[in-house]
Amino acid sequence: MTPLNRRSFVAAAAGAAAAAVAMNPQTAFATDREGTSQGGDDFADADKGFIAALTPGVVKNAKGQVVWDSDAYDFLKGDAPKTAHKSLWRQSQLVSKQGLYKVTDRVYQVRGLDLSNMTIVEGDTGVIVIDPLISAETAAAALKLYRAHRGDKKVTGLIYTHPHVDHFGGCRGVLPDGAEDGVPILAPEGFMEHAVSENVYAGTAMQRRSGFMYGAQLPKSAAAQIGCGLGQTVSVGSIGLIPPTKAVTETGQVETVDGVRFEFQMTPGTEAAAEMNFLLPGLRAVCMAENATHTMHNIITLRGAQVRDARQWARYLGESVVLFEGRADVAFASHHWPTWGGATIVELLEQQRDLYAYMHDQTLRMINLGMTGREIAEELELPPALAGVWANRGYYGSLSHNVKGIYQRYMGWFDGNPAHLWEHPPVEEAKRYVKAMGGRTATVAKARAFARSGDLRFAVTLLNHVVFADPGHKAAKSELAAIYTRLGQGSENAVWRNFYLTGARELREGVPDSPTTVASADMLMALSVDQLIDSVAVRVNGPKAWDLSLRMDWCLPALGKVWHLTLRNGVLTYRSDTGKDPDAGVTLTMTKSQLLAMLGGKGLGGIGVEGDASLLAKLLGVVEKPDPGFAIVTP
Repeated sequence: MTPLNRRSFVAAAAGAAAAAVAMNPQTAFATDREGTSQGGDDFADADKGFIAALTPGVVKNAKGQVVWDSDAYDFLKGDAPKTAHKSLWRQSQLVSKQGLYKVTDRVYQVRGLDLSNMTIVEGDTGVIVIDPLISAETAAAALKLYRAHRGDKKVTGLIYTHPHVDHFGGCRGVLPDGAEDGVPILAPEGFMEHAVSENVYAGTAMQRRSGFMYGAQLPKSAAAQIGCGLGQTVSVGSIGLIPPTKAVTETGQVETVDGVRFEFQMTPGTEAAAEMNFLLPGLRAVCMAENATHTMHNIITLRGAQVRDARQWARYLGESVVLFEGRADVAFASHHWPTWGGATIVELLEQQRDLYAYMHDQTLRMINLGMTGREIAEELELPPALAGVWANRGYYGSLSHNVKGIYQRYMGWFDGNPAHLWEHPPVEEAKRYVKAMGGRTATVAKARAFARSGDLRFAVTLLNHVVFADPGHKAAKSELAAIYTRLGQGSENAVWRNFYLTGARELREGVPDSPTTVASADMLMALSVDQLIDSVAVRVNGPKAWDLSLRMDWCLPALGKVWHLTLRNGVLTYRSDTGKDPDAGVTLTMTKSQLLAMLGGKGLGGIGVEGDASLLAKLLGVVEKPDPGFAIVTP
């Protein structure tokens, strides 16, 4: 589905019998107009500049484990099957193209070796790498592919366009430990703060939900995972983080890296809280980071994140037109394929500007008419001139959940109805619904009837109540998994498809083994001590620590500061200065590496201890370990 609003859904389904709709959800969710190419042939543009592919398209880690397999998507070469939305199939065919591509003179991209693209700009003495993918292994493979065809050039600069892990995690693949010395690393102001909040503070929960969003555990097949709309999937290699050495702080800032001039546009609050575009004026090329790609993007992601500002996003795209019009012959981004031609670039930017502005303005208009987020998501339609553009289709973001995100940004979780102010939690609510419906068997029977009539949405609502009321009810779980599969296979939105199909898989097979945490040792080493303490504070089990009161000092001489920690009332707070706290129960003197080892449970080896060392054990005793495999589709 687009996903569609209620009127489009009804119009699309009106011509088919209820039984046919029930059997073929793609019929119900098909759009009433075909997408149109934005200014050219997308397939020709996606192939333009192709030099060579990685063959075979498989990347392994040092242990021989596969961390990326682009060959797994070879099935996409055929026509769309009944198990996939034709429009999403087309998008997946485009983004699954893999290899080294020439964008323009001195600008190259490696695409299809991770969720994102890695861009390489040739400088006077080496290469500047932009957004080095998720994993060190895929980034190293991408750089090796470039070097095989363009020469063994050293990395002389690194640029992160924004703090999402698919744009910095592979940094160690292009700058191994120690190789970063003297290499300028540029990022937008606020990069480290948001990299932490995005990937560490709520990292465990986001990673768990990312498994649903990207369908990483699903088989790669026409019936299962066919892509993410933004890319194909996420690599599962080693994640690192080398802190930036230079912050970009304002639009118009100019930096020269290895002889290449960069002119930056700051775009905070758009696709990321800290993000930037840049122009290469000497090469007549502009990088739009992740602000203008070939899909509707997310105002709020299904994996979880801060709500983005659709209003500012639209305004910055309008500013991009003013800044870059007539100065670029090609626009490239951190995902998808480039756009060539000055007029075509402007057309793409203006269409995406109007997309985000329309969503924002119309949602606010309807909010002020008293409508709730769910109601607006059902009613709001894009104008035909915007909805028909391939680059505006909801492959990754969707009109439905974006509208709800805009509502959330302005109005919060509460819709104003007192009945929704103090609802029961899911399990208790489910038990009452099932009881009111006449019991589990009766509720399942009613759900089947709704499914047969084509109302899959209400069928899953009823079945979900049964599963939460009785997670051992096999018939309800089986029926719910079957309808999730139908909804997923009929969806035009890739991440909706992956959520539905992953939910179905977990209902049938249970929660798979949890992947390792995003917060790798390299990433943790890049955090400040303040950020490390914050990451501990958000894991304190408050009730368990209610009656615990302690004070301690963490002294890090190499940083010239002492951190004074206080645990009281179930809250860990701190301040820092250069002196010692005379009331501290213990002072621990250490290096940052020793601090990380201590927080990782490796004890006090090598750490200087003055006072009662048992206070550390008391603190760590109330710090909870996150659960990376928590239940989602069951209680």
